[in-house]
Amino acid sequence: MTDLFSVSGKTVFISGGSRGIGAMLAEGFVNAGAKVIISARKAAELHARCAHLQTLGDCTAIEADLSSQQGVEALAAAIKSLTTRLDVLINNAGASWGADIDSFPESGWDKVMNLNVKSAFFLSQQLLPLLRNAAAEDNPARIINIASVLAIMAQSGQTTYCASKAAVAHLTQAMSLDLMRHGIRVNAIAPGWFLTEMNQDFFATDAGKAYIQRMPAKRLGNIDELVGPVILLASDAGSFINGTVLPVDGSIRHSG
Repeated sequence: MTDLFSVSGKTVFISGGSRGIGAMLAEGFVNAGAKVIISARKAAELHARCAHLQTLGDCTAIEADLSSQQGVEALAAAIKSLTTRLDVLINNAGASWGADIDSFPESGWDKVMNLNVKSAFFLSQQLLPLLRNAAAEDNPARIINIASVLAIMAQSGQTTYCASKAAVAHLTQAMSLDLMRHGIRVNAIAPGWFLTEMNQDFFATDAGKAYIQRMPAKRLGNIDELVGPVILLASDAGSFINGTVLPVDGSIRHSG
């Protein structure tokens, strides 16, 4: 059973790995014995996170801005300079944009769609040679896209973000059909609320605490509850799972 869920020795790349969900996943994979590569745009934050992860295991950092095609291609080239194979690609980098629908700018739409959807597709495309090198009939390579529970349910004030994550979910399903014959499985998780740097201030307020009490679980998710499902998808235990968008949300999608 331990071997079934093992990711030890696998080479794993995580975009947006310096904070939030990406940092949680990076720590989980490092602790599980994987060789982890992380990228992020903010150099100081990225290298601080990598230094912490290096105290736990094997981690390498690459500075990258995935908001443009040039940035995607530069990151792919940097990864190819480090390794000839990639067992697991986790497309996690993402953005949101807060603005009223009446005044939402085109620049905000482009930023959210480019980073959340376009970069996930083209980074996967650029890294297909490394994924194919790692793929074996009995041990497929994996692409795991980080969608959101807002790909499944809508939330006021998050129109563009909801649309982008729904696109990630459908992109996952379509890519899974194209890549299965190449020995690559493509799945996604749809996380609900986990405590991260981006939301910790809100959940410390009275409004945030009240929001938590309206959740079915009455609490936020913890790191193990996030890492576990992704380890499943990355390990031999998940080798026959393909084209799935797995909610990891404590049933918040059913709460209305």
